[in-house]
Amino acid sequence: MNTYTQLSEVFRQVFDDNTIQLTAETTSNDIEGWDSLSHVNLMIAVELKFEIEFSQREVANFANVGELVECIEKHLAEKA
Repeated sequence: MNTYTQLSEVFRQVFDDNTIQLTAETTSNDIEGWDSLSHVNLMIAVELKFEIEFSQREVANFANVGELVECIEKHLAEKA
């Protein structure tokens, strides 16, 4: 299962929306309910799913889902 597929599952659970389809260009403007509070919940859910930990700087600076995926994959590679 690739990173986008796993991440889509997390987004669908956090936002309670089974229709979410992520692309690298997806931003908070594209997902209903993605505000600052849900962003925190999302980041925690992502950390738990992938068993990684983001820095505060990383969490605050994701411009889109593509950058989030790159960061997840970087953390996974560091664990390997």
